[in-house]
Amino acid sequence: QVPLVQSGGGSVQAGGSLRLSCEASEVRVSRNCMGWFRQVPGKEREGVAAVSAGGGYTFYSESVKGRFTVSQDNANNMVYLQMDILKPEDTAMYYCAADKAGRCTSNTWYRSMGWYTWGQGTQVTVSS
Repeated sequence: QVPLVQSGGGSVQAGGSLRLSCEASEVRVSRNCMGWFRQVPGKEREGVAAVSAGGGYTFYSESVKGRFTVSQDNANNMVYLQMDILKPEDTAMYYCAADKAGRCTSNTWYRSMGWYTWGQGTQVTVSS
């Protein structure tokens, strides 16, 4: 069983919206820090957003703050990334990730190393 299964993504014009979903099976989103990252070829994986265990705190990179919203559905063990006002520079492969609850601090959530498990990735392409 794959721990994190992603869906959503695709192609959209600049200014449009997309929603990514991440279904967890072997981890409970209510008990773990859940993150979203993105990566373009030749660059390091970049932290985009994260939500703390239980959803009490959210974290965003400066590049997406005010445009992206991370949320979780504890009942269905899902995490979402709503992406609005998309820009061409948002084009990337997006990954969800899970780690222990203590990962979700302002100094650690955005670091890609050491997350417990990752989703398979989903491509987001924004055209100008």
